[in-house]
Amino acid sequence: MNVQFKKGVLTLCVLVLTLKKDRYGYELVHTISEKFLIAEGTIYPLLRRLTKEGYFTTYLVESTEGPPRKYYQLTEVGQKYADELIEEWKEFSAAVNLLIEEGILNEQK
Repeated sequence: MNVQFKKGVLTLCVLVLTLKKDRYGYELVHTISEKFLIAEGTIYPLLRRLTKEGYFTTYLVESTEGPPRKYYQLTEVGQKYADELIEEWKEFSAAVNLLIEEGILNEQK
């Protein structure tokens, strides 16, 4: 998959995955990687930025498999931001899909 596509949508994916459930970094990497390949190193800077911007709070939970895990919880501001991005994505993807269909139809004429 095109790297620029992934970069552009990664923030949305992270926010959506944390809407209903707090997540830790590796869990996000694993879940997203099931849909499209990402490098583990791309998620952590994004999580730090989103936390710094007030979209997440963090807390530690002890783990039986190593050091404590840092969980990311959406703030109220983060939830609003996620809602905005979801709406923007729906409009954007619908417009792109229309252009693709128009292009395919024109190509077939």
